[in-house]
Amino acid sequence: MSNHIYLDHGASTPVHPQVIEKMLPFWTEHYGNPSSSHAHGRSANFALGEARRTVAGLMNAQPKEIVFTGCGSESDNLAVRGVMWAARQHGSGNHLITSVIEHEAVLETAVQLRDHFNFDVTILGVDEYGRVSVDDVAAAIRPDTALISVMAANNEIGTMQPIQQIGALAREHGILFHSDAVQAAATTRWDMQTMPLDLISFAPHKFYGPKGVGILYVREGVELVSSLTGGGQEDGRRSGTVNVAFAVGAAEAFKLAQDNLEAQVTHYTNLRDQLIAGVMTAVPANEIILTGHPTERLPHHASFALKNMSGNDLLIHLDMAGICASSGSACKTGDPKPSPILETIGLDPAWTKGGLRFTVGSQNTPDQIEHLIQAMPTVVEKVKKISQLFAI
Repeated sequence: MSNHIYLDHGASTPVHPQVIEKMLPFWTEHYGNPSSSHAHGRSANFALGEARRTVAGLMNAQPKEIVFTGCGSESDNLAVRGVMWAARQHGSGNHLITSVIEHEAVLETAVQLRDHFNFDVTILGVDEYGRVSVDDVAAAIRPDTALISVMAANNEIGTMQPIQQIGALAREHGILFHSDAVQAAATTRWDMQTMPLDLISFAPHKFYGPKGVGILYVREGVELVSSLTGGGQEDGRRSGTVNVAFAVGAAEAFKLAQDNLEAQVTHYTNLRDQLIAGVMTAVPANEIILTGHPTERLPHHASFALKNMSGNDLLIHLDMAGICASSGSACKTGDPKPSPILETIGLDPAWTKGGLRFTVGSQNTPDQIEHLIQAMPTVVEKVKKISQLFAI
């Protein structure tokens, strides 16, 4: 795979060598259960505490506010379901506000709470850039609103949401605010003493950490009813033996990301802007549009929609050209269904099957981006011929 140009860092990243090195001892030397009282257990528990302190320090938070989970989706589930169940338990609210642009880990959890557990849920629409209106959030607030959950940035089209303003609004009304920050974790400074967020979800495999571990920040005083019961680990918020090696790796990856944030954001932004300008020039203007907000978007993220083309076919031909990317479609094989995100931002059906996302990373170079730009006309022509063939 070394000859492929990897432009799918929004899906997953390679694990940084320093992260691997940091994790290795916890499989072979310090392998004890962190809940055990003997020497091996104490050694593992100390490392787990160090990982928690590292993440907390980088967020200007307290170690007890950091929960290690199994993935970003679990962090989202625990935040949304946990807060709503706790609110019902205390009779303090039955209403959740979220948006149509959310990751399925939030949106499907909200729908499940509504359809199976009789919670009231308001799902807000977005504008043509996929951006939530603060005024719409304000209009949706009710006396029984317990939680607002709006993601920091959309995974498919890269649009950054006004989470500072939404968080301030939530604070004004005494409502808890959760944000899925999986895509924005490594390109944002997080100061929990000044930022109006109560719960934040991270997924370390999006920033050069391991898969199979998630991070959830839970502000002190926020109560969660856990859906994973058992031994009461993570202060009763997430039962199950903690994966010490992965927690250590998650903390190291987050530290590397935060330590190098400014340089990485500059690198990403330069490549992203080169990519957007080049692709928009390489493809006829009537066949491609940039999706997401033109300026308020993730620094490493470029997304497009191509007219009357299959995102799946685009990915296949890009892969044959040695380029790894993602489609806006939820389907991986066959005729892709229209992208719900592209539909919700108001695109005509001619565009909603042709979503295409490129997400750059640390190892990408301007020459690689130029290779993509040069390959795009050929890829598009091949996919157009296939589309025309099946249209006959």
